[in-house]
Amino acid sequence: MAASEPTVAHRKVTASSDRSFGLVFAGFFGVVALLPLIRGGPPRLWALAIAAAFAAVAMLAPRWLQPLNRIWFKLGLLLHHIVNPLIMALMFYGAILPMALLLRALGKDLLRLKRDPDAASYWIVRDPPGPAPQSMNKQF
Repeated sequence: MAASEPTVAHRKVTASSDRSFGLVFAGFFGVVALLPLIRGGPPRLWALAIAAAFAAVAMLAPRWLQPLNRIWFKLGLLLHHIVNPLIMALMFYGAILPMALLLRALGKDLLRLKRDPDAASYWIVRDPPGPAPQSMNKQF
């Protein structure tokens, strides 16, 4: 058994189109440019110029955005391989492990995993009994 899961993708991940990449960045820089207007400040002209440039290139010559799109895509894949294990570790060590240690300290056995050498069987009798066995013949 491997020490960790393989990092090979099960399905091929494809980057977005160059046009949509440019329009998303134009929208992002447009929001950055117009955000100061909420507090009554002037718009950020540098961000407005970048937004206009991204929008123009995305509409007129989206092929020019291919190198930036590829770099952005590879950065996203790299961040996926870094952030995903960190978030999973934070969830495990921040929530699941403390809960398990607390339950163990309180002597709880929610899954009934504790062995009982005197038990004849670990079967749990259901009361009231479940459905009749004949009801399971044609499940679908």
